Amino acid sequence: MCGIVGYIGKRDVAPLLLEGLARLEYRGYDSAGIVVNSPKAGALKMVKAKGRVRDLEARVPKRFAGTTGIAHTRWATHGAPSDLNSHPHLDPENKVAVVHNGIVDNAAELRAKLEADGVVFASETDTEVITHLIARSQADSLEEKVREALKVIEGTYGIAVMHADFTDRIVVARNGSPVILGIGEKEMLVASDVAALIAHTRQVVTLNDGEMATLKADDFRTYTTSGTTTNATPETVEWEAASYDMGGHDTYMHKEISEQPDAVDRVLRGRIDDRFNTVHLGGLNLDPREARGIRRVKILGCGTSYHAGLIGAGLIEGMARIPADAEPASEFRYRNPVVDPDTLYIAVSQSGETYDVLAAVQELKRKGARVLGVVNVVGSAIAREADGGVYVHAGPEVCVVSTKCFTNTVVAFALLAVHLGRIRDLSVTDGKRIIEGLRKLPAQIQEILDGEEDIKKLAAEFAEAKSMMFIGRVRGYPVALEASLKLKEISYIHAEAYPASELKHGPLALIEPSLPTVAIVPDDDLLEKNRAALEEIKARSGRILAVAHREQEKADHTIVVPKNEDELDPILMGIPLQLLAYHTALAMGRDIDKPRNLAKSVTVE
Repeated sequence: MCGIVGYIGKRDVAPLLLEGLARLEYRGYDSAGIVVNSPKAGALKMVKAKGRVRDLEARVPKRFAGTTGIAHTRWATHGAPSDLNSHPHLDPENKVAVVHNGIVDNAAELRAKLEADGVVFASETDTEVITHLIARSQADSLEEKVREALKVIEGTYGIAVMHADFTDRIVVARNGSPVILGIGEKEMLVASDVAALIAHTRQVVTLNDGEMATLKADDFRTYTTSGTTTNATPETVEWEAASYDMGGHDTYMHKEISEQPDAVDRVLRGRIDDRFNTVHLGGLNLDPREARGIRRVKILGCGTSYHAGLIGAGLIEGMARIPADAEPASEFRYRNPVVDPDTLYIAVSQSGETYDVLAAVQELKRKGARVLGVVNVVGSAIAREADGGVYVHAGPEVCVVSTKCFTNTVVAFALLAVHLGRIRDLSVTDGKRIIEGLRKLPAQIQEILDGEEDIKKLAAEFAEAKSMMFIGRVRGYPVALEASLKLKEISYIHAEAYPASELKHGPLALIEPSLPTVAIVPDDDLLEKNRAALEEIKARSGRILAVAHREQEKADHTIVVPKNEDELDPILMGIPLQLLAYHTALAMGRDIDKPRNLAKSVTVE
């Protein structure tokens, strides 16, 4: 959600910043802007545009030289998408420029005070408040000007600031929104996402909340908002620039769906212990005695991560016999929950920066809870805040909607369930059975992907639907939830998911020929119960697409998937429904990688 890119060095900055913004397009945005400063200019030069980065690039004049600059892609919060509301924001003298991710909670109050002092605002945004506060500061250094402004701001921010009187530096700060420094050779970069940096350097520093940094061409330093120096050490990013290319696919989503066999192999690699039929997860920081003391597991996530958590809760409860449940992090943090010292809390986030999840983690830590993270991005905020955790090793995921990261997260939960189960009550035989099932997953996923053409033909039929229903029972219900979310995210078809057992308690009233139902029908001990649900739908002239391990007589169409162990079947049954959503959206001409109104990493409330 929103993107920041900044550079200071010797290169012509505008092309570099525009390229960085293009790499951040997947995060979701509605406008973009760029500001540059040359030591000879004496003032800042800015271009902004509502729309895509290409619209901004078309407006940048040929003579737009500079060696220092900051740029931004905006996802609207305060004020509608427009040229004026785009970032960066300048003061009236064109000396101070600010780009900002996050929300200033007390913006209205600060705005009123500034207007009372004669300040005229050019935009409706909360960010412009920061610009004016910095511009009006009488402090001698840019660092102190920024620090004074941050003292009166309430809310979240990741900011980058330039000043025409301090042409040798960019000052940045973080509180709840990612800020990452890129360390180069006689040049420095900053971004809200490593994707914008990776083409230029793999040496990065991730700021902590309450931390600032000053970037100069040949140096950087980090310190707290109170001025205390911090000793940040650069880390090497494991991903390469090629990881962010489409690799011959028409969309990132298709590429990422197709990468799942390799991605699942990565999350398994080096973690299986055949001697004891268990799993080693070195990052948990949880010894066997502590693991046996866990009385409950609570999993927190948002959107797709929440759905992965629902499957994870079932895996942990089934294998480790620990009561487990999942809850949206956005709800958890506002209901004043009882925090139990014997409960293990698990925070799930693809980016590791999802604000609602991060805020829940911070509240839990404040109350003394043990928190593990299940995240994809190494060194992300949740990974650093948590007591331990599991990296899912899905690799970069660029499409706004999650596919391979969802699958890898569920596999990571299966590994965690085996680990906890073998410490507690999972037998050697069952441990071996699940491990053998996990090893089958990459080949079975590839088998499903090889049937893509058949799913594509089905999608053409469902592209005509105005609404769809997804049903599943117990293990199948979270699969239905995730499939429903995928369809609505990228096709904009209204979709609802219900437990199959709940049909007769209300949703059955919706069934008619124009409302297709997708049913998750695994070959397990609930097979006949699920078939009874199909009978109920068919008796009311409903159309049915079943995802099953064999053809279903009552279904109009069946997507047959390979059988694994009952516990692991949800992983496989979700794959064809990713393809169904993809090809449905493709048939409708949707912008699949950048669906409307959505952002990849939601770093605001």
